[in-house]
Amino acid sequence: MNVKTKLGRAAGIAVAAMGMATLGLAGAASASTAVIHTDATRVGAWEKFTLIDSGDGSPVIHYGLRTSAGYFLTAVDSGGRTSDVIHSNATWLLGWEKFQFNSLGGGYYDIQVADGHYLTAVGGGGRTTDTIHSDATRVGSWEKVQVACNQ
Repeated sequence: MNVKTKLGRAAGIAVAAMGMATLGLAGAASASTAVIHTDATRVGAWEKFTLIDSGDGSPVIHYGLRTSAGYFLTAVDSGGRTSDVIHSNATWLLGWEKFQFNSLGGGYYDIQVADGHYLTAVGGGGRTTDTIHSDATRVGSWEKVQVACNQ
């Protein structure tokens, strides 16, 4: 079950990733390798993303993660990476900007990138460098995120 089905909402759901690792942007939109950090202890503006239904016609809904500045997160090379993993400067929702949220129950989800790998909060979070990988082939504790909806 994905976020849209689980939450019964249309596109444009504002969410905050919480739980094992609170994801946050390291600054304004950037193509640098330090775009995401996982050390936030509270949900602020940089930890909030808007889910945008990609409208690609797939039976599984693929979402774009739009930042508070209006840019989309990109899984570089559509996944499978341990460095230069996420960029936050995309202005269009294309293939590398599509993410799939799969419900694990209890408000937790894994996030799958376009090539089928899962996003990993390295070490379970709490980091400012080497924070996110996109090469996991199975879901473990580091691949779980808790999603909270905001209106």
